Amino acid sequence: MDSKLLSCILNPVRMRIIQALVKNKNMTVQQIAQELPEVPQATLYRHLSKLVEVKAITVVKENKVRGALEKVYALETNPYTAVTNALENSDKEEYINLFYNFLMTLLGDFEKYIHQQNTDLQKDGVTFRSAALYLSDDEFQDFIQDLVKAFDKVRDNKPSSERKLRKISTIIVPSVED
Repeated sequence: MDSKLLSCILNPVRMRIIQALVKNKNMTVQQIAQELPEVPQATLYRHLSKLVEVKAITVVKENKVRGALEKVYALETNPYTAVTNALENSDKEEYINLFYNFLMTLLGDFEKYIHQQNTDLQKDGVTFRSAALYLSDDEFQDFIQDLVKAFDKVRDNKPSSERKLRKISTIIVPSVED
């Protein structure tokens, strides 16, 4: 398994860069910066460089703009397919490490939020819960498709003064009966 690729993609900013490229195919740094206005430009360049290094994205074109080269980025391969393939060929310890990194990323995001001035959990819609559901395989697939449709409905929303960036993460694990 390419643990460098998986660890790289788990970074929240890099995840958002990949999501922008999934929906827009080819993008310049300026276009990516418009999708992620809260990310400083130097930080954005650093994350793009890291994604190129692990071959998650590639430079597909270079345009001359006022004497400088403007790079156009695209996905090297579908990251979701690459991650799925990598996970299928990994051992259980690698799964645990990957899941741990995912959880630590969520914890870090939550800590940043909670330590801000004037946090209002109710107004901001902060929630976390676990639900145990009995579902057949077909019902489960229908449920997942409904989730995908719900995400697809709002995935292409652009930043605006009315919109607040919200991170929604899902974890689905079959329950093990004791």
